[in-house]
Amino acid sequence: MKNGILTSSSAGNTGPYPATVSNYAPWILTVAASTIDRRFTAKAVLGNGQVYSGFSINNFDLNGKSYPLIWGGDAANISKGASSEFAGDCVLNTLSSDKIKGKIVYCDSFSDGSDIRRAGGVGTIMVDFPTDVAFNYPLPSTQITIEDGQKILNYIRSTENPIATILVSDPEHDKDVMAPSIASFSSRGPNPLTPDILKPDLTAPGVDILAAWSPVAPPSESFYKDTRSVKYNIISGTSMSCPHVSGAAAYLKAAHPSWSAAAIKSALMTTATVLDSRKHADLEFAYGSGQINPLKAVNPGLIFDASEADYINFLCKQGYDSTTLRIITGDKNSSCGSTKPGKAWDLNYPSFSLQLEDGQEIKAEFTRTVTNVGSPNSTYIIASFSPLSTITVSVSPSTLSFSSVGEKKSFTVKVTGPKISQQPIISGSIVLSDGVHKVRAPLAVYTFLPGSVYISSSASQNKKRFKGSSSYHRNRML
Repeated sequence: MKNGILTSSSAGNTGPYPATVSNYAPWILTVAASTIDRRFTAKAVLGNGQVYSGFSINNFDLNGKSYPLIWGGDAANISKGASSEFAGDCVLNTLSSDKIKGKIVYCDSFSDGSDIRRAGGVGTIMVDFPTDVAFNYPLPSTQITIEDGQKILNYIRSTENPIATILVSDPEHDKDVMAPSIASFSSRGPNPLTPDILKPDLTAPGVDILAAWSPVAPPSESFYKDTRSVKYNIISGTSMSCPHVSGAAAYLKAAHPSWSAAAIKSALMTTATVLDSRKHADLEFAYGSGQINPLKAVNPGLIFDASEADYINFLCKQGYDSTTLRIITGDKNSSCGSTKPGKAWDLNYPSFSLQLEDGQEIKAEFTRTVTNVGSPNSTYIIASFSPLSTITVSVSPSTLSFSSVGEKKSFTVKVTGPKISQQPIISGSIVLSDGVHKVRAPLAVYTFLPGSVYISSSASQNKKRFKGSSSYHRNRML
């Protein structure tokens, strides 16, 4: 940052659980992952004519030929002491090759397919909780919902000779009309260390992204007889969304060589496209300011700039002393002086975050300074969009007039309201507009219980996920 270099970093792949976001320092641009309108699905066609669509990057062509279909639980490897329960989940080394050879295997849980292929299986139909990510497998595969899985299992149990086939993925004709939305795996806020800083900052495409791939590695994660060699692969993860933002930052730097890292970050955040809040219960904790729009970011009108001194002041208010501060800055002359620990509401950040203890009255005052990078003579009207009718957001002054490029103006945002409890997040925004530019900074208000930790509200229903599906999914994310 001191050298004018913006660091964009992945938010992490441990969503959708709260307070899982990574890389949350304020001088870093933290990127969530959103979907695109292209989807990779593969259809399982049963002998009774029923068709079930699931997520998979499947380029194995069975040419419409059907094969015997068996539930993994009916193919337990007794000689190895495998039970029907574990074989039903297709856990490693639980399946009998004598029973699944030449067949498509239905699994109650997620697997990478390598053990099924090793045992001579033709393909696999796997069950998992609802997902929005497709993976590559070493054999014809598809990943369906629990509801569809139950129907397939019923078909297997009620049919004397169940059969099925798996079709090739057809992304050209399979579009996601709900895109963009935040990927289920994308890590969520709030900021676990500094609640005054809203994280993630923004989002970019990170699901089913075409990416370069080493031709000496197979496209799946299985090295067992996956002899395919590709120069490109389809990859998902916040490490796929982060490069999009890095490229956008480089694009802005080319257009504005003198801009600081904070200026580029501000331009990307304040011009981001706001995502549909109806799709995301966790609102800005999921998508931050919204999805990047590089074209708009080139001409943001105003920027929230910040320097090394601003971040040093921030660290001092976080409780750093001069000794620990110098470890971070690498400068032996860095000092906190008389700065006392406190809120970071005066850090010139392009978003606003207010964390309150349960039962605490809403009361906060933020100060911000914007720099004119638009028209030399311009006047911006500042509007606040309150998150709730009971919350009052006032801005002073309500207008900012500029007479030159590079001129700076400051304003104050006051947020007041009654005592609130058990409020995960309510959000509004502060918008500055001169009729041409629209500079938007989100505002998030939420509560917490002192001494508590964030846990998933769906933890009980997701116990099975940790047996091999979700944890494996996250390990595969890049």
